[in-house]
Order: sequence, then C-alpha cells, then structure tokens
Amino acid sequence: MYMWINHSVELMFRAVFSVLCMLLPAVTIAQSGEDTRKRFDRLMDQARHEVWHTRPMGRIIRDTGLFFADSPYTAGLLDRAAEEVLVSDLMQFDCVLFVEAVVALARGIAVQDYTFGGYEGRLESMRYRHGHRNGYCSRLHYFSEWISDNDSRGTVREITPDLGGQPLRKTLNFMSSHRNSYPRLLVSDSLFAGIQELEADLADITLYHIPQDRIPVVYPQLHDGDILALSTDIRGLDVTHTGFAFAQPDGRFGLLHASPNGGVIVSDDLAAYVRGNRSQIGIMVARPLDPRH
Repeated sequence: MYMWINHSVELMFRAVFSVLCMLLPAVTIAQSGEDTRKRFDRLMDQARHEVWHTRPMGRIIRDTGLFFADSPYTAGLLDRAAEEVLVSDLMQFDCVLFVEAVVALARGIAVQDYTFGGYEGRLESMRYRHGHRNGYCSRLHYFSEWISDNDSRGTVREITPDLGGQPLRKTLNFMSSHRNSYPRLLVSDSLFAGIQELEADLADITLYHIPQDRIPVVYPQLHDGDILALSTDIRGLDVTHTGFAFAQPDGRFGLLHASPNGGVIVSDDLAAYVRGNRSQIGIMVARPLDPRH
C-alpha cells in the first residue's frame, strides 16, 4: 500500500543523502559497477534466450522493468560524484533513473544490441539535453522537459494532449527556489546561475496533464510500457514521481515504478495511487517509440 511521504522531508533526505554519498569510498562505487555489469549480462542472456526482440515494444519495457522487481529505491545517485558523470547503476534506482534505465535497456534489446556500451549510449542520450552530457546543467532536471527533449529526438512521443489532457499552468522554478535542497547548487554559484537560466528558457513551455479524476477514463487508450509522470500542485514543480503503465487483466492500469516505499514494485491501480498522495494531481503520458520502425 502506498504511504504518503511529506515532500519537504523527502527533499531534505535526498540532500543529506547526496552529501553522504560523496564521501563513500571508491571501492563501494567500483563494487556497484561490477554488480551492475553482472546484472546487465543476466538480463541480456534472458532476453536473448526468450527472444524478447520479437515482442512489442511495450511488452519489452514491461518485462525489462519486472526483471528488476524488488530492487531498492535509493535517492541521490546522480550526485555522488563532484562532477557530472554518467551513472548507469542497475542495482538501485530512484523513480526517474528506473524509467531511463528500463527504456535504454529495452531499446537495445529491441534492436538486438546486447552491449553495455550501447546501453550507456542510449542512457546518456535520454538523460541530457539534445542527447549530450555537458555538465550538471545539461541534465534534464524537470521531467516535462525530459519528455519534450526526448520527443524531439524520436525516443518517445508525448501523447497527453491526444488523451484529452488539460493545460497545467506552471512556472518551473523549484530548483532555484529550493537551492538548499540541491548540494551541487549549494556550493556553486555558476551552477545555480545555469539553473536559473534553464528555468527562464522553460517559461514559455505549455504543459498538459490528465487530472486525477479522469485517469480511469483514459485506461482504454494506455499501453503497457507508457511512461507516466505524476503531476503535482507543488509550487514551481511539474512532476513528483514517474513510472510505467502496467496493464491489469480487468482493464485497469497499475504503476510499475521505483517507489520510496518498497523499491521496484507494481502498484495495482494508477488512479488510486495518484489519489493517495496529497500533492499529486494527475498524470502526463509519453509513449516510448519502437527503434525497429
């Protein structure tokens, strides 16, 4: 069962955790890398053996996500290093890293590219503006921009307006308004200025979401593996959580996600999950595109 976590408390936890992670010995990170490669190889062996590349894209995403069931939720993974490095950890996730990893892996499986280098290339392309990593400010920090940027490069298609989505009027400035919650911004005036510039560039973007009371209405139009971003009424912020649509036998959709309460799990009913968090007000939907087409 979903238990609501006060957002400010979670942000404080993430900030403290990120600072502590910077102090971890290198051997811990190296061990995580070794375990990630082993887990990657196990996934690819299973995908080859069961010919996942012959399945629809949504099914590949669903099966890839379920492969990581019960993996722990960990905040602050992208901010362990002092500089912006590509984090490709497959042993632990936060909600966005789970979405990125699963889509990157699934796209590789679909085209029968079972190499770790291919996975990392796809991951970097999704995580950074225009597909190129160039420091902290090149990361797609706001998930609505993540959707827009990946839509522009043919990785996903934004379908929220097609589903009857309504405008979500927001000024995205949460990061600059909560500088103390982001360790990298706290210690760097230049990064803080970069984030302010980024937020100014996002001022004219029109956001759409499906209000929570209409989520069951769009169930017939969702597909397995659709990316779901949960919109919020928190000032300055667009999205508080992400995951995948998970088709249920009775026609409902659940949420396959990395949850702070249980790690990688399936929450049975998406609409009920959204209603269960006071700050969540709806969903944005992006459909991963099939690289075979």
